[in-house]
Amino acid sequence: MSKSDSDSSSHGTEYKNFRQITRERLLYEMLRSTKTGDSKSTWKVLIMDKVTIKILSYSCKMADVTEEGVSLVEDIYRRRQPLPTMDAIYFIQPTKENSPVPRELVNHIKKDGSVLPRIGALREMNLEYFAIDSQGFITDNVMALEDLFGDEESTRKGDACLNMMATRIATAFASLREFPLVRYHAAKSLDPTTMTTFRDLIPTKLAAGVWNCLMKYKADLPNFPQTETCELLIVDRSVDQIAPVIHEWTYDAMCHDLLNMDGNKYVHEIPGKAGGVPEKKEVLLEDHDPIWLELRHAHIADASERLHEKMISFVSRNKAAQIHHGSRTPCLPSAIPERFAGGLSCQGMTIRLTGCGLCQYGNTNPVWGTIASEGSDIPRGSSNLC
Repeated sequence: MSKSDSDSSSHGTEYKNFRQITRERLLYEMLRSTKTGDSKSTWKVLIMDKVTIKILSYSCKMADVTEEGVSLVEDIYRRRQPLPTMDAIYFIQPTKENSPVPRELVNHIKKDGSVLPRIGALREMNLEYFAIDSQGFITDNVMALEDLFGDEESTRKGDACLNMMATRIATAFASLREFPLVRYHAAKSLDPTTMTTFRDLIPTKLAAGVWNCLMKYKADLPNFPQTETCELLIVDRSVDQIAPVIHEWTYDAMCHDLLNMDGNKYVHEIPGKAGGVPEKKEVLLEDHDPIWLELRHAHIADASERLHEKMISFVSRNKAAQIHHGSRTPCLPSAIPERFAGGLSCQGMTIRLTGCGLCQYGNTNPVWGTIASEGSDIPRGSSNLC
């Protein structure tokens, strides 16, 4: 079935970023739409698979889900306690792995008249992308490099990978209510006698897959544009061959390079009280953090100065930080003891943790100076590596 009308269209409404659109579709279009007068209970159980769990976690917090009447989130692959008095919402992919039910049993269920009244609705959300931040999303094909450019001559894995990527890219446009004109980097052989390989056709195949999905949405989805509203550009990495060897020096890039981060989560060790065992503190570097939004795309030199200024300002306005601000540690942000962390804002946490981490790692990695020098020399052809 096609998904229902959504307020997430960019046509005639205020601008909304990827996370806002995804969040609204999950919370309002999916969860809130299940609130009916004939529900068994006020609270519901949300059951998801490994893909849909990631989709939800990138855009929503547990508090958001709870506000929509979900008291329990379950993994479909794990054994679950029977809850016959509660309604269930299944947000899963239609795969054999998620529902390994024989066809004979499915036919038997269809004939059972007591089953249909228990089903509130069946709907395709067409939401299979991962909104990693407000302006970007990924398809999360972790094996794409091996499947598309590996040594294996068979194209079966490559085609399957491209089909999944195409489907997930198309669902992003379905959520945005945008119908793109798809442009792609066509394969060009220097020698007409040379056979075009699978790798040469990757942009072409991906573009065809996305277009086929979009045409289905155009025919089936309500309020989906019937004419092109934007452009989708699909290119191969070869169009910009110098980019992979030039290191990014933005605050975002350096945090991921210098800090031991797990996705957007950074774990920082804080000195224990009275010389005790160090404590670990987690901080999420995401769009809800105003400091992260302000600095993430700034050059690390500029970001460091602004981070230092913000820390000085923070210390001047925080009496607890003033008392403990001294020579106890060479890294200024870590001078704030852990017992005051509860009173710090998200802004203060970012300054304190990431600033300290960059300070510690940056000072112990002299190789970064060499990388910076080589990175600026390579585009000019004056590098010692050329």
